[in-house]
Amino acid sequence: MGEQPIFSTRAHVFQIDPNTKKNWVPTSKHAVTVSYFFDSTRNVYRIISLDGSKAIINSTITPNMTFTKTSQKFGQWADSRANTVYGLGFSSESHLVKFADKFAEFKEAARLAKEKSQEKMELTSTPSQESAPGDLLSPLTPESINGTDEERVIPDPPQPAEARAEPSQNALPFSHSSSSSNINKHWEAELAALKGNNAKLTAALLESTANVKQWKQQLAAYQEEAERLHKRVTELECVSGQATVIKSQKTELNQTIEELELALKDKEEELEKLKAEVQRAHEFQSQKDSLTEKLQDTETRNQTLEAQLSDLEQRLESSQLEREAFRKSLRSLLELLDTKIFELTELRDTLAKLIEGS
Repeated sequence: MGEQPIFSTRAHVFQIDPNTKKNWVPTSKHAVTVSYFFDSTRNVYRIISLDGSKAIINSTITPNMTFTKTSQKFGQWADSRANTVYGLGFSSESHLVKFADKFAEFKEAARLAKEKSQEKMELTSTPSQESAPGDLLSPLTPESINGTDEERVIPDPPQPAEARAEPSQNALPFSHSSSSSNINKHWEAELAALKGNNAKLTAALLESTANVKQWKQQLAAYQEEAERLHKRVTELECVSGQATVIKSQKTELNQTIEELELALKDKEEELEKLKAEVQRAHEFQSQKDSLTEKLQDTETRNQTLEAQLSDLEQRLESSQLEREAFRKSLRSLLELLDTKIFELTELRDTLAKLIEGS
């Protein structure tokens, strides 16, 4: 196949209602791939779209076609060969504009290709006009079988020598009767020969007519077979073109799958890291729980120690109070002792003086 896809997009496909010629009838339940194809063998551009194995668009672009944008996301064109109007609904205005630009581009290419083909046909038809006129005669005409009218002209019968000579007066009756008898015999022979030839020609004509009918039937059968084969070739071309599109889409999908697999691998690695972090978090949580229990035990012990400390502080405070009271009593006792010592000292001194004075 010389046909290759050159541009593809996705759109919802519609056809004009053949009864009303006003309403649109959807030919696809969802958006399908619509592709431009170029057939290098026939030098034509076509728009093809398949819904599964069914060709819903098979339109050959001609120079007199026009793609019309009826809204921001919808466009249409008429195909006189398919006797319908196709409509495409796009997902965005940019897709519509790109499709319309490609339509105009390939329409101009089709016009140039048509002009080139016409020039080639004119160049090839010029020598054929110089052929001999006899080549245009159909082999099925009666003239070709039985000869032309000019070829079947009855020759003039030969004149006898007696008729062309100047007869004498004495031999005139005998010459005339002999000549008439010879002419009659000659014409009877010619007539019999012509009747035989006519019968042969009639049989040949009937046979050629039967052959022509048979050839016409065979030609009609060949034309039907050729039309069927042409439709089959068109369907196979559509399937082949769509297979190429599917291959390209498969390649894109494989690339997308590889990218998704890489992304999935990265996500799995990230998930493993998160699992490790969650495991560490669980360990930290267990450590936290253990530390919390220890902290609670410590707080309990701290509270016990605080109670003991408070008791000790109270005891220390009471001890300090008792010590202060004891200290005060000692101080007062010391002062009393100092007073008593001072009095005893004075008493001693007085006794000493008395002893010395006596």
